[in-house]
Amino acid sequence: MDLDFTPEQREFREEVRTWLHENKPRDPRPQDPEKLRAFDLAWQRTQWEGGWAGIAWPTEYGGRGATLTEQLIWYEEYAAHGLPSIDACFVGLSHAGPTLITRASAEHKNFHLPKILRGEVVWCQGFSEPDAGSDLASLRTKAVVDGNQLVVTGQKIWTSFAAGADYQELLVRTDNTGTKHQGITWVICDMHSPGIEVRPIRTMEGTAEFCEVFYDEVRIPLANVVGELGQGWSVAMSTLAFERGTAFTASQVRLAGIVEELIDHARDHVGPDRRRPAIADDEIARRLARARADLAALRAMTYAGVCRSMQSDTPGPKGSMLKLHFADLSKEVAALAMDIIGPEALRRGSDRHHQGWVGNYLHSFSASIGGGTSEIQRNIIGDRVLGLPR
Repeated sequence: MDLDFTPEQREFREEVRTWLHENKPRDPRPQDPEKLRAFDLAWQRTQWEGGWAGIAWPTEYGGRGATLTEQLIWYEEYAAHGLPSIDACFVGLSHAGPTLITRASAEHKNFHLPKILRGEVVWCQGFSEPDAGSDLASLRTKAVVDGNQLVVTGQKIWTSFAAGADYQELLVRTDNTGTKHQGITWVICDMHSPGIEVRPIRTMEGTAEFCEVFYDEVRIPLANVVGELGQGWSVAMSTLAFERGTAFTASQVRLAGIVEELIDHARDHVGPDRRRPAIADDEIARRLARARADLAALRAMTYAGVCRSMQSDTPGPKGSMLKLHFADLSKEVAALAMDIIGPEALRRGSDRHHQGWVGNYLHSFSASIGGGTSEIQRNIIGDRVLGLPR
């Protein structure tokens, strides 16, 4: 594994840095759901017009066709310019799009992929249910075949951006006769279909990007099935593998920036004892050094993952190690920030988080839940990476 960048890759970084500096949105990202959708789609259109949309997608499907190292550079610079790692276009670009590329028919690819790249549609993910989150295979949302349609009844929860979504990658149960991993179907759902009700969920940090989605005999064309009927578990694993790949590199870079911001703050502000700079406190200095070291390790793990992915078209289970380490580190850094800044955190914001230090702390808990809980990641690592007995 070679972690050095070539002259061509350094030149590519400069190209990315210049384009982002000249074209990134100047206005702050709004919090109102309707305005947020319009804002994110407009930024996606800007990237498409500039030739940067679908950085990881093959050129034959309209993407940039960047190498894995170039993708890494793009995500690093993207975060360095203060752009969000997850927005309303994330599911379409990093979940649905890659899954359609690898598993869908030519008809679906030709119809959906250009719309995603051009910033014309928003996708959401209908996987988790009230009783089937970590144990996704226990999902009970039912789909009955009726002629050339699926009739769907059930409920999904924690569906990001569902209130403004046009399409959904939806997992339904079409057969109950086999094991729980069998009989699951991955299907494209038009979110404007009759019988769908979306209810936003306001989280403890004050945002309402998550939603509940209810399906009351929603009719979906059977042609919208991706893969085979009843064989959706393997398609779903492809989707989740993409989510746990290098798409979260931007989040890592942003977290590293927060640690550096905290180090600067600790040098210039008094610590908990109110007598000396926070950095002079041995325990705070140790935690800051550990956070910086852990982020360096996470970066090395990401680079190693890029090298592994060069040997495979689909990210493997080792992506769960990145997901787990990032989740733990996000919570540690957020707690450290609260200890360093103290009560001032209630009124002082972070340069890298619109919700401020308190909002960042509250949001950090979601890192060990969204995209698969940390407990599930440990199971995947033990089973599929280490080969431990169940």
